[in-house]
Amino acid sequence: MAEEGHKVTLNVYDLSNGLARQLSTSFLGKPIEAIWHTGVVVYGNEYFFGGGIQSTPAGSTPYGRPLRVVELGVTHLPREVFEDYLRDIAPRYTAETYRLLTHNCNNFSNEVAQFLVGAGIPDYILNLPAEVMSSPMGPLIMPMIQNLESTLRNNAAPQATQFVPTPASVSVPEPEKAAATPSSAATKPEETAPAEKVSKEAAAPAPTADPLGSARGKVQEEVMREFAAIMASGTLRASEAAALAMRRVMERHGDAATLQQG
Repeated sequence: MAEEGHKVTLNVYDLSNGLARQLSTSFLGKPIEAIWHTGVVVYGNEYFFGGGIQSTPAGSTPYGRPLRVVELGVTHLPREVFEDYLRDIAPRYTAETYRLLTHNCNNFSNEVAQFLVGAGIPDYILNLPAEVMSSPMGPLIMPMIQNLESTLRNNAAPQATQFVPTPASVSVPEPEKAAATPSSAATKPEETAPAEKVSKEAAAPAPTADPLGSARGKVQEEVMREFAAIMASGTLRASEAAALAMRRVMERHGDAATLQQG
């Protein structure tokens, strides 16, 4: 008897809650629609990459309601086969293997989608890192990304528990703080580990035609200070702290811009 088909969808979240669309042009020099995070929904659960392969019942992730839901297709693979596949790829999806630009939550969703339905996720999601890096701020962002990845690899903060599915049941990790996930870092390359040399040495490559260059430098310094303060509390992973630091600074500048326009 043929296996009953299972609907496969992609939950798409904007981790910036609209701030990317509002502030990206002034901060990056080009418009960015959102800071994408994705999870694949199938067999009644949502699977995503966040410090390891994780799963929660559909609709109960720490990211709230998805901005949109993309229909990926139908799979006829048994759930047990899918979970065996997740066990096989789990060593490739850990905090240590995470890369902000090339091996993030959206790359995980893309690989899983191809396994389940033979097609990947939308290009506009996968292409976001390239869009950010091709912005006028790209030369400044790369050193920050390298510093953050080094922090993660050196275990400077607690690591999330690796999720390993079992045929009998799927464990549900305790929801992480909704502020961020390593996936967010994938699409928020502005987020950074503390690095004084970034703000100083990287200032030179900034486009001379950018009238907001000095302002962006100040924003970066604010992010670094926020990051250091959050990490000092010892309550968040480095990727979460970086995301929260960027979000706080963006919100402050967004509020300031609103007041100036008023």
